[in-house]
Formats: sequence, C-alpha cells, structure tokens
Amino acid sequence: MKWLKTNSERTAMIRKNVAVSFVLKMVAAVITLIMVPLTLTCLGEYKNGVWLTISSMLVWIDQMDIGLGNGLRNRLAICVAHDDMLEARRTVSSTMAMLVCIIVPLTIVLVALVLTTDVHAFFNADPLLVPDLRTALLAAVILVCMTFVLKFIGNVYMGMQLPAVSNLIIVTGQAIALAATWLLLENGAATFINVVIANTAAPLAVYLLAYPLTFGIKYPKLRPALSMVNLRVALSMGNIGLRFFWLQMASVIQFMTASILISKFFTPEMVTPYTIAYRYFSLVLVAFTVICMPFWNATTDAYARGDMAWIRSANRRMTAITMLFGAAMVVMVIVSPFVYHVWIAEKSHVPFAMTVMMAVYVFLLIASTRYSYFLNGIGALRLQLYMTVSVVVFIPLAWYVSQLTHNIISFMIVMCACIAPSVVVNKIQFSKILSGNANGIWKI
Repeated sequence: MKWLKTNSERTAMIRKNVAVSFVLKMVAAVITLIMVPLTLTCLGEYKNGVWLTISSMLVWIDQMDIGLGNGLRNRLAICVAHDDMLEARRTVSSTMAMLVCIIVPLTIVLVALVLTTDVHAFFNADPLLVPDLRTALLAAVILVCMTFVLKFIGNVYMGMQLPAVSNLIIVTGQAIALAATWLLLENGAATFINVVIANTAAPLAVYLLAYPLTFGIKYPKLRPALSMVNLRVALSMGNIGLRFFWLQMASVIQFMTASILISKFFTPEMVTPYTIAYRYFSLVLVAFTVICMPFWNATTDAYARGDMAWIRSANRRMTAITMLFGAAMVVMVIVSPFVYHVWIAEKSHVPFAMTVMMAVYVFLLIASTRYSYFLNGIGALRLQLYMTVSVVVFIPLAWYVSQLTHNIISFMIVMCACIAPSVVVNKIQFSKILSGNANGIWKI
C-alpha cells in the first residue's frame, strides 16, 4: 500500500482532505442551522430544551470508548507508515473487540438506570409536558450504544489520513436525521419520542452501511476478525486510549455537561438560547477543526520520520489561520442580532452578553486546539492530562457562582476561566518540543 513519504505528498493529501472536508462541514453547518428552527417548531422551546439536554448527555456514551478511537488513528498511522498491514489489522480487530467489551455492560447499566430512576426529576422536566420522556430516553440510549461500536470506522479513515471520508459518514447521518424530522413534521407525527428516535437512529443506519463498504471493498486487508484480536495490542491500545479518554472526558465535563447544569441550575428553557449561541459559533469551530484534523495524523507521520521542518512550516500556517478565525468571530458577534432574527425569528431570544461569552469560549477552544492537535499527533499527552485538573473544580465552582449570582453569564465566565490555562500551557510545551528544549514536565 502506497503511503506518504515526502513533504509534498503529505501536504497535498492535507490540502485535498481540507478542501473536501470543508465542503462537507459547510453542508453539516447548513443542516445544523436548519435543524434548530425545525426542532423548535416540532417540539416548542420547553421540549426542545429537554431534547438538547438529553443529546448532550448522550455524548457521554460516545466518549466512553476510553480513547480507543484516537489511539486507533495514531497507531494505525504508524503501522501504515511502516507498511506493517498485519499489525494494522490486529490493531483494528483488537480495537473493535475492546469496544464491544465496553459497551455491552455499559448498555445494561444505562438501561437499568433509565428504568429505575426518576428521569423527570433528573432533567428537571415537567411530567405533564414531557410524559414520554422515559421511553424516548430508553430508545435513545439503546440506539446510541449500538452506534458506539461502529463509529470506530471513522477513526480508521482518519488513521489512513482520509478524514474527509469520516466527515462524509457523519454528514450523511445528519442529513438523514434532518430529512426524517422534516417528514415527521409534514405528516403531523413530530412527537417528542419520534424526533428523538429520528435523530439517534440516523447515524446508526449510516454506519451499518459504511461497515461492508469499508472492510469489504475499500480496505479488506483491515477487516476485523476474531482470530486477529491480540491481547498485547489490546493492552497497548488501552494504555494509549486511557490517556486520550481522560482528555475527551475533560472536554465533555467542561462543556457537554453545561446543558445539564443549566437545566438544573436555571430552567430547561435556558438551554435553548445557550445551544443556539453555541451552534452559531460552532460554524467557526467546525471550519477550524476541518483544517486542523488532517494535521493530527500528518504530524504523527512526520514526527515518526523525524521531519521537524514540515511541522514548523505547518505551525506557521496554523498561527495565521487562528488569527483569521479570531477576526471572523468578532464580525460574527457584531452581526449576531440580525442573524438570530433571520435564523430563529421569535422562537427564542439569545442575550447579546451570552453571544459575547460564547465567542470568547469558542476562541479559547480554537487557541488551545491549534496546539493540542499537533501534541496529540506526536503523543505528547502527559502535560495535557495534568491540565485537566481544571474540570475537577468546574462543576462546584459553576454551582457556587450560579447560586451566588443567579446569572447564566457568570456560569459561562467560569467555563472560560477553566479552559484558559490550557491555552498557555499547550503553547509553551509545543514551542519547547519544536526547539528541542523540552525537559522535565514539558517532555513527551
């Protein structure tokens, strides 16, 4: 199998994937923009807030792969760079086996919790307004758990430096979910449970189709097989994966739980404007991720070959891109009232202060990510793990500030304060590694 051996080949592959991924992500962004007013129309602000809270909780399930997905993409990139396809297949097979071992008991536990817990109290939801909450939650959990195993297909493509294909799979699922939700509305069947099922079943359907296409046609040499599961590889993947897992969980705790906390600390209705503001600025975050994503495994390949010149060149480009995105976000804040009016009309109101704080938070994410993608690519995870200590104080600090001020803006200030130190530390570590002066805690 031909792999990228020169700077020009590696850079050309990145450019192709960025171009295709950018188009796909823009399609995804349009789908997201349409989905917001569509679900608001289907469910109303209260039920929509409950659904958004549930969807943020479902992200926890997605992250319970203990980082195996990211470990897979890094290890697969190294295996293929050394033309070791047998080890690559062992890696894929062992990863899938571990995912199955994780999700089976997790599904049993989650189903039991849904059946025995007062779900209305947990989500601070009125039983009269959302009577089918338990059934909808049960269906969503089962469908997402089924998707959990198959989503590693996307990591296979990322490991092969084809993130555009992974993006295609995701966008296709989003498009099907949008079409299904619209059909429910048109046919007068847009109940809470039907909307939840439409949005959680669509990704599963796409991955079920992608599996035979990937391992039967595109990469038959990587097809998972029980006979190829290797305990040594599995333990190695678990060791690498656990480090990625905690980094993922830190992100989830710090942001994805925000919807649940807002629902608990304030009201479910407040989740809707908060999510609208996030999805508005996520357009920038998505576009930035499209550019950053190919650099992850390209960096793995370059570092494995000792090609530091390419990494330095890529870093200079990323600095310019980050500043450009920052300027774009300033413009987005200025025009946000007009955009919200056109986008959601009178269905919900997003305070301007909330928009400003969300812009600050997303830019901090971008500033941190532009370094962490390079650091992840070369396996520099230890210091990033140390910095996740901020999530330990996030929830109690957010609770204290919310109780003290009763203001969601204060809550968002806490979010920004908890992520800001990572921006500084990531930049320092990357600079030290690049200059060859990384000693002590700054080493890989």
